[in-house]
Amino acid sequence: MKDKLAKNNHFVNFFALLTSMSTLLCCALPALLVSLGLGATMVSLTSAFPQIIWLGEHKVMLFSGSFVILVIASFLAYQNRNAPCPIDPVLRDACIRGRKWTKFALILSWIILSIGFFFSYLAIYFF
Repeated sequence: MKDKLAKNNHFVNFFALLTSMSTLLCCALPALLVSLGLGATMVSLTSAFPQIIWLGEHKVMLFSGSFVILVIASFLAYQNRNAPCPIDPVLRDACIRGRKWTKFALILSWIILSIGFFFSYLAIYFF
């Protein structure tokens, strides 16, 4: 059961990072490029990757899904924080290193989601 939970935890962490990056692409990147005066670059980027427009049009669903996935990933990481690691030194070190990478990936995902949320919903009140 613990092995299955660990495999699911890696998948959820990867998916959380992926969805939070998509929020950054849909909302923070266009806002940054336009605010720096790089509107032509943004037009070129959207013509090369028209999926960015679709992400921007469905940002409520994107942010909701990303938030739910990050909450699930954080809950699984919290639940697994005191799980025993193997006694073998190599496996124990890999277990500890994996937990550190999981924590790093989750923190990075929350930061990216927060940046995207700010540029998508809150920046209009500040600029």
